[in-house]
Amino acid sequence: MNDGRAERAPSLSPVPIPAAQTSFILLLRLVSRLAVVVALGMGSGTVAAQDTRTAFRPCIDPSNLPFANEKGEGFENRIAELFAGKLGLPVQNYALPQRMNFIRNTLRYKLPGQDFRCDIVMSVPADYDQASATAPYYRSTYVLVYPKGKGLDQVRTGSNLFALSPDLRNKLTIGIYDKSPASAWLVKHGMEAQAKPYQMLSPDPDQYPGSIIDKDLAQGKIDAAIVWGPVGSYYAKRVTNVALTVIPLKSEPGIKFDYEIAMGVRYGEAEWKATVEKLIAENQAAITAILREYGVPLVNERGELIE
Repeated sequence: MNDGRAERAPSLSPVPIPAAQTSFILLLRLVSRLAVVVALGMGSGTVAAQDTRTAFRPCIDPSNLPFANEKGEGFENRIAELFAGKLGLPVQNYALPQRMNFIRNTLRYKLPGQDFRCDIVMSVPADYDQASATAPYYRSTYVLVYPKGKGLDQVRTGSNLFALSPDLRNKLTIGIYDKSPASAWLVKHGMEAQAKPYQMLSPDPDQYPGSIIDKDLAQGKIDAAIVWGPVGSYYAKRVTNVALTVIPLKSEPGIKFDYEIAMGVRYGEAEWKATVEKLIAENQAAITAILREYGVPLVNERGELIE
C-alpha cells in the first residue's frame, strides 16, 4: 500500500514493466532467495541472538503518522509498547525514512561483527516477500475522502461516484497516489481525466502521507482524495476547517482495495516469528482497540466494514 512515504499497502500499477527490467527483477529475487537459503543454514547463530534479546526493536519511519514516528505517537509505536511490555523488554526503535530499500537498510542490514539494526517491521502486506510475514493482525481498505456540502454528499459508495451527472463528474479533481489501486480504478471507469496524481515516493523528507488530506483537500485544491484507509481516516479527523466524509471502498473485479496487514521479521528466525505470532494471537483484542483509536477502517474478507 501509496502515499509519498508509504501507505503500507501494495501498489497496483496499470503500466507494464519492460521485459528487460522484469528479467533483472527476477534475477535479484533469485539472488535474494539464495541468500535466504544460506541464512537458513546458519540458523544456530540466529537462535543464539534470539536467546540474548535485550530489547524489542522495531524498524520505523521517523515521521509517518498514523503508523509511527520518533515520538512514539503512531499505532505501530503503541503496539510495539504493548508487545515489549508482555516480553518484559524496553522498546528500542531504529528510525529511517521509508523510501526505496527500506527493508534492506533496516531489518536486513548488518555489518560484520555487529548486530542487526532492528528486528521487526510492524506493518507489511500479508503476502510480502522481502521479509517473513506473520499471521495478519488487521485488514483495511482504501477510502474516498471528500468535504461535506460541496456536491458529493450523495456519494456513499464507490459506485455512487460514477453515477454522478456527467457535468458534475467531469468537473472533479481527485487526488490519488500514482501506481495505487485508485489510479487503476479511475482508469477502469473512464475518469482518468479527473485524477490528479501525487508522487508515491517523494524525496522531500517533510512529506507525510496525510498531506494530500490536511493540506490540498482541506484547502480546496482538490475535490476528493483516494488513499489507504488508515491514512485517510486519521487525517480526516485532524482537519478542523472543513468536515470531511470518509467512504470505505470495496474491491471489484480487476481492482483490489482491501489488504491484510501483518508484521515482518527476518527469514530464518522461526523462533522469533513464533513469538511475535503468539503475541498477536494473545493480544488481538488490545491491538484492535488501538487501531480503532486511530480510526483505522477495519473490514472483513468480503471488504465489508466491521463496526
